[in-house]
Amino acid sequence: MALSSDEKRDFMRDGLHIRRGAVAPDRIARARDLVTAWYRESMNPELISACTQRTFAPELGSHLDLLALFAESPAAELAQDLLGNVRPVSTVQLQIRIPDGQFEQGRPEKAMHVDGVSCPHLDPEELRTFSLLVGVVLSDITDPEAGALRYQPGGHLAMTEWFRTQWSLGITEQVPPDLDTRAGTPFLGRPGDLLLMHHLVPHPVGRNLGPEPRLMAYFRVEHPDHARRRLQALQNPWLDYQGLPQAA
Repeated sequence: MALSSDEKRDFMRDGLHIRRGAVAPDRIARARDLVTAWYRESMNPELISACTQRTFAPELGSHLDLLALFAESPAAELAQDLLGNVRPVSTVQLQIRIPDGQFEQGRPEKAMHVDGVSCPHLDPEELRTFSLLVGVVLSDITDPEAGALRYQPGGHLAMTEWFRTQWSLGITEQVPPDLDTRAGTPFLGRPGDLLLMHHLVPHPVGRNLGPEPRLMAYFRVEHPDHARRRLQALQNPWLDYQGLPQAA
């Protein structure tokens, strides 16, 4: 399941790797059943905005059937292949993009951003960064207007330059102005598809104009040394990526 030399080169250029059908259907089915049951029976519409900023179904964050999407799939090996070594992953972030009109409460859009930097719900002096975002598709995402994550290919390199030359801790802008105006490329997929995306790739998430909720499970993966060098990792995109040629 390791990445080929060409795939690693593409990752360095684009900041992401997509592996189609990587997670076994039975694991997807168990995870999807858990999330959809929570959505139908336990979700409080008044908390949609807060869940969008953090996670839906926080009580499921350490459920073994959800953690298995990472630990017992190619995701763990691919992450280690990129980073060289990873900290144990003990929680999942669930993101549900709810169709417009399903509840009276609005479904907030997420502007172009990098996770854990200048987040609206955090102190701008606080960093909650990591190394690699791993996403597992739990529902069909075939319509770009149905709440798809939109990534900016190669944006990790532009963000690194901005963090190195123009940004400082405490600034509330999440991305430079030229990136903020871009729509990004929609990530489309089927249940079981796997997204590995460099933490520094900026991405927004728009409204869901489709009929069904969009379900994704995300894992925030760290190199073991990341926590002690968060600022340096913002300025050097390959600091945590010991499995890539440039980091060797």
